[in-house]
Amino acid sequence: MRQAGRCLPEYRALKERHSFLELVRTPPLAAEVTLQPLRRFGFDAAIIFSDILVVAEALGQPYRFTNGEGIKMEWTIEYGYHVDRLDPAGVPDRLAYVAEALQMVRAALGGGTALLGFAGAPWTLANFMLEGGSAPTFSRALTLFRENPRLYGRLAEKLTLAIADFLKLQVTAGADAVQIFDTLGGTAPAADYDELSGRWLRDLVAEVRARAPVILFAKGVNDRWPELGRWGAHVLSADASVSLRAVADQLPSTVAVQGNLDPQLLLTDAATVATATRRLLESMRGRPGYIVNLGHGVPPEATLECLAALVATVKAFK
Repeated sequence: MRQAGRCLPEYRALKERHSFLELVRTPPLAAEVTLQPLRRFGFDAAIIFSDILVVAEALGQPYRFTNGEGIKMEWTIEYGYHVDRLDPAGVPDRLAYVAEALQMVRAALGGGTALLGFAGAPWTLANFMLEGGSAPTFSRALTLFRENPRLYGRLAEKLTLAIADFLKLQVTAGADAVQIFDTLGGTAPAADYDELSGRWLRDLVAEVRARAPVILFAKGVNDRWPELGRWGAHVLSADASVSLRAVADQLPSTVAVQGNLDPQLLLTDAATVATATRRLLESMRGRPGYIVNLGHGVPPEATLECLAALVATVKAFK
């Protein structure tokens, strides 16, 4: 359950002493934040505490968090020479701190709990890197693709190489599976989706899938499930805007599905969460390869009671 730790008092206590990026870049702290939700809730899997933009930073485009403005890249990709500055060759060495955190978590978990690594998808990272950080509307990646598709392709190719190396690094460090987050996938126009995102995701999955199971989350891409199911990912995640059973019925039984409770349920009450969770579990009864999860990350305002109710409902389901 991604970002499950950020609503915990023990996480907030760490945040009072360390910035988010300090937590990400310091292996003992990243390992501690990864383990905190497991200690409280006993999840079946841990997902390493990190950030999708560590790949952009490892390529040579650092970022920071600003008060009230979200993410800010230290510089913005605007021209071809900016893309030339990005160096995929050094990514594994520059992200060794993530591998070290994974090794620490792996040692703490032993063999009884799964450990997941993750990375952002090329299209999602390209949007942040071309926009210069957070934005109300992401538009510059699409503009670049339409005005200079060759340059967009060069950027997407470098990102794909870097992400593949990063995911393989995480598997070597102890991750049992890896998840690819194309959080902005749904912003790509349907007619251009394959060139903007799809072809790069296929290359990425093909590069990694022999090393470990791959979970693909293309948020908002809900009109092409059979196509996504042919890309080689072992698991497809769905956001909360669709019927998960309807999604599963469009896929072969060899492709598992993950999701897709509405994260906003965690802001309600325990009874509401339990009812919604049971309803989802019943809808998926008999479907092989189902991983219960949210349709996106845990909101910072989620209550501990709601998270506990979700876990208890799943564990009690027969």
